[in-house]
Amino acid sequence: MKTLLRTTILIGFCLIILTSMTVKPKRIIFFGDSITQMGVSKNGYVSLIKKSLDSTKYEVLGAGIGGNKIYDLYLRLEDDVLNKKPDLVVIYVGINDVWHKQTSHTGTDFDKYFKFYQALINKIQGVGSKVVLCTPSVIGEKKDGTNEMDADLNKYAAGIRELAVKNNLPLCDLRKVFGEYEEKNNPEDKEKGILTNDRVHLNDIGNKLVADQLLPLVK
Repeated sequence: MKTLLRTTILIGFCLIILTSMTVKPKRIIFFGDSITQMGVSKNGYVSLIKKSLDSTKYEVLGAGIGGNKIYDLYLRLEDDVLNKKPDLVVIYVGINDVWHKQTSHTGTDFDKYFKFYQALINKIQGVGSKVVLCTPSVIGEKKDGTNEMDADLNKYAAGIRELAVKNNLPLCDLRKVFGEYEEKNNPEDKEKGILTNDRVHLNDIGNKLVADQLLPLVK
């Protein structure tokens, strides 16, 4: 009887140890606007990253909503990100903040944009999650400086680079990467059709380019 009891206790301890050793997959959340919302489609950048990672080690989620600006992300941060207890959050936002300043006058001024952005970083890091920053890509694919909103995009991208340095965070510099790609692969200086379908939203090549840039940073 005593031997059976000791054996039962030993098995129980072994089960507790094995359970404690079970590693939960790291949860990665991609947080952004319609580019990220579309990123969870079949050939979207979020889906491509998900397919490239071991599902036993990583759980990949998209949290993108069309039309979102930096303050929209801040307002839904708790529900869509923090409550899901991510290990890593990738922030890709800024296109609408620039674009809507010209199209509907509802964009985000430079100073306000970075106050919200820093607040996002602080809240995410405050719960122990890591953060990766992304610069905004393009609004139009012509040579840099010839698209209507290039100056603002470059200004906001420069600000995000500074945030990455200030907070010692990894940076995916999509603004730079897209510019370099366009210079090599857009000899006819087309405004869309190289990396985007409509000057903003990514086509299959654009999604793959973003996925390839982000994958080493999220592993």
